[in-house]
Amino acid sequence: VGFFPPSRGQSKGALISLFVRSDPMTETTVDPKRRRSGGTRAKHQGVSQHAITQMPWRIPQNIDQPTQPLPPEGVLAIHNNALRILSELGLEMLHPEARQILVQAGCRQQGETIFFDPDFVTEMVARAPQSFTVTPRNPARQLTIGEGHILFGNVSSPPNAWDMARGKRAGDFATFREFIKLTQYFNCIHFAGGYPVEPIDIHPSIRHLDCLHEKLIATDKVVHTYCLGKERVEDAMEMVRIAAGLSHEEFEATPRFYTNINSVSPLKHDYPMLDGAMRMARRGQPVVVTPFTLAGAMAPVTLAGAVSLSIAEALGAIALLQYIAPHAPVVIGTFTSNVDMKSGAPAFGTPEYIRATQMTGQMARFYGLPLRSSGVCAANVPDGQAQAETLQSLWAAVQSGTNMVYHAAGWLEGGLIASPEKFVMDCELLQQFQRYFDPVLTQTNADDLAFEAVRDVGAGGHYFGTAHTQARYSTAFYQPFHSDWRNFEAWEKDGAVWSAERAHGIYKAILAEATDPPLDPSIREELDAFVAKRKEEGGAPTDF
Repeated sequence: VGFFPPSRGQSKGALISLFVRSDPMTETTVDPKRRRSGGTRAKHQGVSQHAITQMPWRIPQNIDQPTQPLPPEGVLAIHNNALRILSELGLEMLHPEARQILVQAGCRQQGETIFFDPDFVTEMVARAPQSFTVTPRNPARQLTIGEGHILFGNVSSPPNAWDMARGKRAGDFATFREFIKLTQYFNCIHFAGGYPVEPIDIHPSIRHLDCLHEKLIATDKVVHTYCLGKERVEDAMEMVRIAAGLSHEEFEATPRFYTNINSVSPLKHDYPMLDGAMRMARRGQPVVVTPFTLAGAMAPVTLAGAVSLSIAEALGAIALLQYIAPHAPVVIGTFTSNVDMKSGAPAFGTPEYIRATQMTGQMARFYGLPLRSSGVCAANVPDGQAQAETLQSLWAAVQSGTNMVYHAAGWLEGGLIASPEKFVMDCELLQQFQRYFDPVLTQTNADDLAFEAVRDVGAGGHYFGTAHTQARYSTAFYQPFHSDWRNFEAWEKDGAVWSAERAHGIYKAILAEATDPPLDPSIREELDAFVAKRKEEGGAPTDF
């Protein structure tokens, strides 16, 4: 308020006294001093008695028209090029049953390569639903994939973690649990993706059991499983069924969780991914098909070529799944970016990444498929580069009409690091996007047009004390839980704490107050017994 001059006899102090902050989303009154204090260390990190005041759970609807960089003839050019790749070059399908099924469907085989008939691909892809729901153990957390919704998931799959206290280190189960608690705590995180960090202190044969067990207990949101062999996928389906208290028939009647598979670009789908995807599709569970195509490395250096390759690899797998399980829920994913041509390292949040995501969004709408993209960056620590690249990636998701945003919170070093500070900082961005989507911001009724308020204030006045402002001030604008909007002197006097350090304090405070969502004791007992039994049986086979 110091930026606005007092007028009509009011002092700055009088103007400031007009405002007692309240959270616009929870209607909880927040004393501004209390919001930025609460103990010696907490005072300097924006932590109060409660870690944060956040928006309630909501399913955002992207009300913007998607960006369409391709003309209609460009969409057809990429489509036709993808079909040509499939028919003339084919895909290596490293799963014998998948090859047998596709040959039965009329495709041509040469060794492990399948050459797809374009008409077959077009017909199969047309079977896929444009949208579907996924219902986790808590039905109140049901998600609709498609229909203009945009959903955010946690960071998934980094082998390492980094935080301000411990630096970079290999992932372990204790850190895994911290990220799962953050995933449950933040209402702007809608689904629990893959392992937010790989817990290498648990043997690979039973890692999936401990990790999914923790997810199903510490969260009540939609969860994910990796396609890493028959046993892991079958165990995951059984654990999700038990956690929701479902019969086998109820589990298969509607989607309950999901998986993501990646092609081995260029032009290959491996055995475990195809095997898991087919098992999931046959039982009605969603499969996200995401080629990992980096222009200049595993894909052509041009965006049209890279996107064509990505589309071809995705359509081949989707055609297979629709043939064996007509109308099975699927999502087409994009992970098309570029490499740093000086080092060969992946680059994210680049202009090329943004355009490729927008282009793939056009293709997804052309096929009538939901779209997945990611909130990614190449930065190594949660600094300005990290936030700039992540924001670019998130805008790409918005502009492309993305329905599922993977890695929306916590991603660093091109996916090699998960950071809790970055998780907190990203959730601030996600809340701002949720506010950005709020239809109330674009209402144009008489109250919103505010003609009377403009008339009453007149020229040179201010709106602080008007009835129009007083009736709306507590909900008019987004209020941050992490960003510090004070001027330099106030910030410096309060410790001059930078963004990552504030986020570190918030993350620690969240862990101190986080609790597991309710779970029926009998269900917990059955889930525990299943995990114990599978461990006794040896879990999943490994190469170790």
